Amino acid sequence: MNIQAHDQLKSHIWEIANRLRGPYRPPQYRLVMLPMVVLRRLDCVLEPSKDAVLKQYEKLTAQNMPESAMERLLGRAADPDRKHPLYNTSPYTFERLLGDPENIAPNLVSYINGFSATARTIFEKFKFTDQIEKLDASNRLFTIVKAMADVDLHPDRIDNLQMGYLFEHLVMRFNEQANEEAGDHFTPREVIRLMANLVYTGEQDVYTPGIFRTIYDPACGTGGMLSESEKFILGQNSQANLALHGQEYNDESWAICCSDMLIKDEDTKNIVLGDTLGDGKTRDGFEGSSFHYMLANPPFGVEWKDQKAVVEREHKEMGFSGRFGAGLPAINDGSLLFLQHMIEKMHPYEQGDENATGSKIAIVFNGSPLFSGDAGSGPSNIRRWIIENDWLDAVVALPDQLFYNTGIFTYVWLVTNRKAAERRGKVQLIDGTRFFEKMKKSLNNKRNEITDDQINALTKIYGRFKDGEQAQVITDHKTGEKETRVVSRIFENREFGFLKVTVERPLRMNFEATPLRIARLDEQSAFAALAISKKHKDAKAVEAEEAAGRDEQGAIRALLSTLEAKGRYMDREVFDADLTRAAKRAGLKLATPIKKAIFAAVGERDPDAEICRDSKDRPEPDSELRDTENIPLPEGTTLPLPMQFGPDKPNDRLVEAFRDVIDAYMAREVLPHAGDAWIDYDKTKVGYEIPINRHFYVYKPPRPLDEIEADISALEGEIAGLLKGLVA
Repeated sequence: MNIQAHDQLKSHIWEIANRLRGPYRPPQYRLVMLPMVVLRRLDCVLEPSKDAVLKQYEKLTAQNMPESAMERLLGRAADPDRKHPLYNTSPYTFERLLGDPENIAPNLVSYINGFSATARTIFEKFKFTDQIEKLDASNRLFTIVKAMADVDLHPDRIDNLQMGYLFEHLVMRFNEQANEEAGDHFTPREVIRLMANLVYTGEQDVYTPGIFRTIYDPACGTGGMLSESEKFILGQNSQANLALHGQEYNDESWAICCSDMLIKDEDTKNIVLGDTLGDGKTRDGFEGSSFHYMLANPPFGVEWKDQKAVVEREHKEMGFSGRFGAGLPAINDGSLLFLQHMIEKMHPYEQGDENATGSKIAIVFNGSPLFSGDAGSGPSNIRRWIIENDWLDAVVALPDQLFYNTGIFTYVWLVTNRKAAERRGKVQLIDGTRFFEKMKKSLNNKRNEITDDQINALTKIYGRFKDGEQAQVITDHKTGEKETRVVSRIFENREFGFLKVTVERPLRMNFEATPLRIARLDEQSAFAALAISKKHKDAKAVEAEEAAGRDEQGAIRALLSTLEAKGRYMDREVFDADLTRAAKRAGLKLATPIKKAIFAAVGERDPDAEICRDSKDRPEPDSELRDTENIPLPEGTTLPLPMQFGPDKPNDRLVEAFRDVIDAYMAREVLPHAGDAWIDYDKTKVGYEIPINRHFYVYKPPRPLDEIEADISALEGEIAGLLKGLVA
């Protein structure tokens, strides 16, 4: 691709867009320019066959042939080699539209209506006819059409890759103008190329002549993942038969993707419009389907409230028979839902079965899916499900400032159900955060890019699958300083898992019926409720009931005052006995909630007091001293672990399997510091996280103090000089 020519094309299209200023604000340019670029692209494709199509159309119309029957014959007239018809039966082209400026609006509508059915649907989704009237009324329509007629977008001059870049640039600019959120972004083409290189590494079957493979993107946007995958595979195996599938919820992105597929003679029926997760109106467009390869960059950091009802219903009612059996992520980030959706669409695979193809997935995430959620939570359970089934193949950490609308670090997950023998039971982590070059000119938040050489280097690191592999990377792009660092680590699946155990300490309290502590009774809800009417009665009845309650409160205060002389109790059992005897003498009956309120008011935690025990003489845990410990799964752990997904319940099999491990950890790490601690085994949970940054952390000692002092002195001198100039 000629970079200079491409930059000129982008600038030229944007210059045309700026002519809309006035009737349109910059964020609204997309309403006109996206369909106009698609229209001009189709116009360039169809112009050479225009006369042949019109001649055939006139002939078929004379025979009173219905349009549905004409489609195949008109498609052949436009291009006999196409599988999917693309033609236009109107007499117009961009050039011919300019010949009648007075009627350009109705003629343009007629031109659009003359397209074959699929192309018409594309412009319906753009809602372009709504803009034609507005453009005409503001005297902009002829100007825009004339300017676009001078832009040559024929595939022989502007190939599909360059066209994809153009659409990405335009939509990026429009999103920037509209201040779109970070989750609604484009995937840079170099990231897509890296994903394609990674996902097809080691896939020997895909290079077999005549092989048929399906590729799917559940959040396909304008189709970049699909196009790049097709380009990559056909570049290695021109005889491969590929079927591209995708789903997209945004009308404009769907229309752009379909136009690209239509020009490439792909079946646009395989590009579904609608919400992949399901929002009540639309649903999974490929329910029951499976695919060989899946690539996606789903929205991350974006709420899934609109899909909540559908997703939760499927999770509860269908479990693992549906897409979301493993669990649900936090409502503010639905990216893990897309990965579960893709896993559900993997072809089955069994070792030794020649007919079982299996599937491989590449998906882009932010950092949240690596570690968000506590043990037993939805995100942790999803990670657990994936890792314990040995589907997680690798995670590649990418540089920051790589995407147009967000500068955060991102990660490519590779997931497959047919790992190579040497990769089974293991996960590879790759540090690609230093594999980038600074861009000469930033694109919004995108300041870094991955070069082809760096893509090849990362692909080879993945393919070699070596633990501790090192590479020389640039650590300072300003100075060009380089350093040799570990960029590949190999771990067993169980190394990402841990047992979260709850460590309890006994409750120890002293009790003393001083006026200050008795006054705290008013802060206890059960005690305060005594003086609040609980029934709907007339005013007098309410007043009488509340007065009786206040009398009871006074009696309880007086009762406690009789215990003040007893001093401080260091044992709750002794205090309870004295309180019960005093209440009996006073003729008061203390309900359990009132007793608890008294204990809370006149009691204080005291490490020297006796342990508080329940009715079965068991130590009561102190919630303020409660702690948790994460215990790594030991070597030799057999996965999957004996614990079902779903509501957290005590699991005897899980505790039985790791009782010795937990007890040994307690004896080694906890009891030497807290001899009265114990484990609440019923609360034991399994968690999974992927702390990739921890495994590649490189400690850098701080600079010597004299260097820092010298820098500060130099800055002080500069500031003093500037201030002197201001005063002078």
